[in-house]
Amino acid sequence: MNRNTHEPDSLPVPDADARAASMALVALIRDEIAAAGGWLPFDRYMERVLYCPQLGYYSGGARKFGRLAKDGSDFVTAPELSPLFARTLAQPVAQALEASGTRHLMEFGAGTGRLAAGLIVALEALGVGFDSYSIVELSGELRARQRETIEALAGPLSSRVRWLDALPERFEGVALGNEVLDAMPVKLFARMGGIWHERGVATRDDALVFEDRRPGERGLTLSDDDSALLSAIDAEIGVDIDYVTESHAAAAGFTRTVCTMLGRGAALFVDYGFPRSEYYHPQRTGGTLMCHYRHRAHGDPFFHPGLQDITAHVEFTRIAEAGVETGADLQGFTSQARFLMNAGITDALGELDPTDAVRFLPVANAVQKLLSEAEMGELFKVIAFSRGIDGALDAFGRGDRSHTL
Repeated sequence: MNRNTHEPDSLPVPDADARAASMALVALIRDEIAAAGGWLPFDRYMERVLYCPQLGYYSGGARKFGRLAKDGSDFVTAPELSPLFARTLAQPVAQALEASGTRHLMEFGAGTGRLAAGLIVALEALGVGFDSYSIVELSGELRARQRETIEALAGPLSSRVRWLDALPERFEGVALGNEVLDAMPVKLFARMGGIWHERGVATRDDALVFEDRRPGERGLTLSDDDSALLSAIDAEIGVDIDYVTESHAAAAGFTRTVCTMLGRGAALFVDYGFPRSEYYHPQRTGGTLMCHYRHRAHGDPFFHPGLQDITAHVEFTRIAEAGVETGADLQGFTSQARFLMNAGITDALGELDPTDAVRFLPVANAVQKLLSEAEMGELFKVIAFSRGIDGALDAFGRGDRSHTL
């Protein structure tokens, strides 16, 4: 059993204030478990530890994004690795704005604000006019960081940026989500002895532990979508192996909401994951759930709740289905490496002088991480939906993998 008292030897110990905040969150979760009859589904637990007001990982004040553990961060994202990520992404964004005749941008969960700042500056350099850049952000601490970063990097252009507490009912323009879908709560399912159980969270000796329940046990029911998914997994890989996996109703619901909101324009999501045929693979017996703390990955979701990130890889087939169900067009689906190369990242790198090692080598190393199959290039994918755009974006012109969804 995984317990919240477990501290993997390889992970740094949080300071006293952070541990106190985590203990306060654990107390709230224990109370909620008791009120629910002794068990919470894992997606509810994940929602609480990530987004509980003031105490959750994303809604609290802890630093999250950065390059090194010593700066107090837990992971690095593509916009933090290199400004060429935003500069390159500006090309398909500009094409989508012009093709749809729209002048607004929106980003979900903008991290430190580096992607927003880079896009604003790059679009201005391309001569692409836009009226506003809206950021949907739940964390007050991250809003403050974003504002500081954007003002420092984008100067007067930062006056076009505004922050929203929720999605609008309708939006026309280009919407962006970089590593947003993987942070959506997931349900966990475990098949043991050929029988599926839903994996939830209970308490034992005041510690948080996993507890599995069979459908029908103590009133537990499965949605039609989850029942169909589990049956499909059985049919695909058989029932002779024990298996743990996730389902992605929250990410699919978010995609559906965004694509319903979209009047004209495009919605692009960049994240790590697989199409369904690769996601639910016989060799992926342990699922994809992963925790990140001080740039170290581990598998214990009960390690100091609220102080670490908990994620799961994205099942992109379900994301594609959710978007298309709204009537939006699937623009394309491809690897991050192919998308960035199609959009011109190697041309941007080529503008630097390779003989100037001090400037060139750090940029080249960062681009290598963005493109390499062994780093982010293959694991990360880009999927896009559109309305009112004729034809495909050039960034999906070569290497589109929509047929794999």
